[in-house]
Formats: sequence, structure tokens, C-alpha cells
Amino acid sequence: MPTVLVRPTDSFSRVSNFAIIDSTLREGEQFATAHFDTQTKLAIARALDDFGVDYIEVTSPAASEQSRSDCEAICRLGLRAKVLAHIRCHIDDARIAADTGVDGLSVVIGTSHLLRTYSHGKSMAAILDQATQVIQYIQSRGLEVRFSSEDSFRSDLVDLMSLYRHVDRLGVNRVGIADTVGCADPRQVYDLVRTLRGIVSCDIETHFHDDTGCAIANAYAALEAGATHIDTCVLGIGERNGITPLGGLLARVYTAARDYVTGKYQLRQLGALEALVAKAVGIQVPFNNYVTGSASFVHKAGIHSKAVLNNPATYEVLNPEDFGVTRTVAIGHRLTGWNAIKARVDMLGLASVVDEAGCKEITRVVKERADCEGTLGLEKVDELIREFVERQQQQRVIVGSAKAGLSSVDSAACLLAGESATASAASMPTSAVV
Repeated sequence: MPTVLVRPTDSFSRVSNFAIIDSTLREGEQFATAHFDTQTKLAIARALDDFGVDYIEVTSPAASEQSRSDCEAICRLGLRAKVLAHIRCHIDDARIAADTGVDGLSVVIGTSHLLRTYSHGKSMAAILDQATQVIQYIQSRGLEVRFSSEDSFRSDLVDLMSLYRHVDRLGVNRVGIADTVGCADPRQVYDLVRTLRGIVSCDIETHFHDDTGCAIANAYAALEAGATHIDTCVLGIGERNGITPLGGLLARVYTAARDYVTGKYQLRQLGALEALVAKAVGIQVPFNNYVTGSASFVHKAGIHSKAVLNNPATYEVLNPEDFGVTRTVAIGHRLTGWNAIKARVDMLGLASVVDEAGCKEITRVVKERADCEGTLGLEKVDELIREFVERQQQQRVIVGSAKAGLSSVDSAACLLAGESATASAASMPTSAVV
């Protein structure tokens, strides 16, 4: 495995000890093309549970009758993961959700000046009163409760900390920080979480939108600062540009705490989980998706290919085998190096008849053809390799015939024997180099 330079940590860091709250069935339902029917929700919930997430967050049962019914159906699955319902800080929402069988409720209310002015219109004093009522009701029902501000990073810091201190004293299980518009950067996240860690004794949950591309980095910074729970969605789907992607977060944490990640999560199921969600919302898994994208472990440049063939850690910080993904060394292009061609020759079982000079000659031909025709497919590269071998065999037959005085019939027999050997070699495994 590769050696990774890891930032020094302190006693607050939770990089190797945190919980994932997957919100694909809540935040993910807010994705532009999402419309999950009941069976799809159940399938996604089972897949998330099998993968190993700690919590599954679902849409507020107060949102619609179908949402309530679907929530109840998920609760009846008997999953290992806890099921949380996401609700507004409103007593009616809490009453409806508490009757569905969920393990806990995730309560949220906007705290920024913008949201207090243009959304719910409540003062901070009113928010404190309403939060107290809702939290105490949820606790009376014996349910886990998280209380979160919305638009935390554009909220007044004094107001925010006063609110968190108040709900912490009420005994909530977690307080939540939400970068609702994706405006925060990792340094801001670290500072706010570390400040909050000194204010409350309960757990800290974080929720990061990806409008400016910082969702993964922000989640990781939150863990370093002491956050205990991270919200994710499969493929990062969600409102607008979505939130921290499940696979991307685990890839990042893997580089610092590989044993923790590989021991807790069924990483080999990530591709199937993402394919399930992608199909449900009608999108393709992006080519550059973390870990499972079609290009994630494709090596092309000559110097890269040579090094990777010798030791994959030279150009990989993630081990694709841990995620059930295949590494590929591309060889049919103008950047091909002869070491990559040699690896393919070896795979075809032709190493005994193609030496280094031969590999370099085949490489020259591949580059020349790729310059004119574009990237060549694997079958075409194999064809060029076989053509080279056949030419070599023909030359040997001609030279041998001249020296030994063999008849033309004998020469033909030798050539046919050579072609037969070549055909056998072509059936060798081809999965590692394309």
C-alpha cells in the first residue's frame, strides 16, 4: 500500500471514528430528477444498510401521505442502520413523524438573517422557544433527536452558539451544522466545528452542500475538528449540486484511516449501490466519479504505465481491489510506452518470441497508427502484436530453409505450426491491459 503523508491530528479528531448519516432518501429526493417510488426506496434502504452506513435519513413524513407511508415501510424492514426522519422545527411535523416507527428525528430551522427574514420570519427568541417545545416532545416519545441550524455559516456566530448551548442543555443527542448554500471552505469549517466543540458536550453532525466544490474537503475538515457525524448522499445527489458524496468521503478518509474504512464498510458494494441510485434518478455515473468512475483507475501516459506495472502505488493512493474495481493500463494510443506493450505481450504468452527490441518496434507501429487513426482498440493492438510475431516466424522459416535446404512444403508446414502457436497465445487473459 502507498505511504500517505497525513496531517498531524489531536485529541479532537474523529477521522477514524465517526458515523455516516446517509441522506439519499431525504436530501437525494430533492435532486432535480429524483422521484423514488416505494419499491425503489426500499431497495436503496436495503443497499445502504448492507453497505454499512450508520443512519438512513428519510423525507419528512409530514411532507405528503406517500412520504409518511414510505417512511413506515422502511422502518418495518428491520434494518441494522437507524432510520431518521428529517422535519421542520414544528410540533405538528414532530407528532406525525414520531408515529411512523423511526429511531429519531432530525430537526432543522433557518438561523441566518436571510432565512429569518425571507423564510420563516421568526426572531432568535422565537426560535429558542419553538426548539424547546419540539425537542422536549421528541424526548417524551423516547426518540433520538438532532437539532440543526440551517445556513449555519451565514448566521451570526453569537446567536448560533447561544442556540446550540441552549439545546445541548436540553439534552439533544446531536447538534447540526449545515452549509446550506455551499459557501464555506475547509478553514471556516474547522474553525466553526472546533468552536462548537468547546461549547457543547453532545455529538456534532455536519451537512455540506457542494455548490463551490468543497463538500468532501469540508466534511474531512469537520472530522479533524471533532465532528462525529457526517451527512452524505450516494453520488452526492441532492438539492442543486448536492452534498458530500458517500464514495468520495470514504475515498478521502481511506487515505488516512484505511483499516477503519475497509473494516467498517462493504466497499466492494459501492459500485452496485451507485448504479442503483443512478438508474433511479436517470443519470449515468460520471466518468470521473470517485473510485467507481470509468476513468478512475485508467493509466495512459508511458511513464505512468511503466511505473504502475512495476508498483501501482507509484500513481495510485487508493487500492482498486479494496473497492472491487479493476485497474487498466491503456496501450492503444500515441502516448503508449514500450513497457506497456511488453506487459501485453507477456499476457498473450508471447514473451519468449518477442524481445525488448520487438516490443519497441511494435510500440513504434502502434504510435504511428494511432497518430493517423486515433486510439486503437485492444483487438487491434493484439492484431499488430500477432502480425509482428508472424513476420518474425516467417523470417526464421526463410532463414532456416536457406540454411538447411528444406523444401517449400517443409517451410509451409513450419509456418502453419507457427500460426497455430500464435492462435493459442491469443487466448491468454487480457483484463489488466487494454
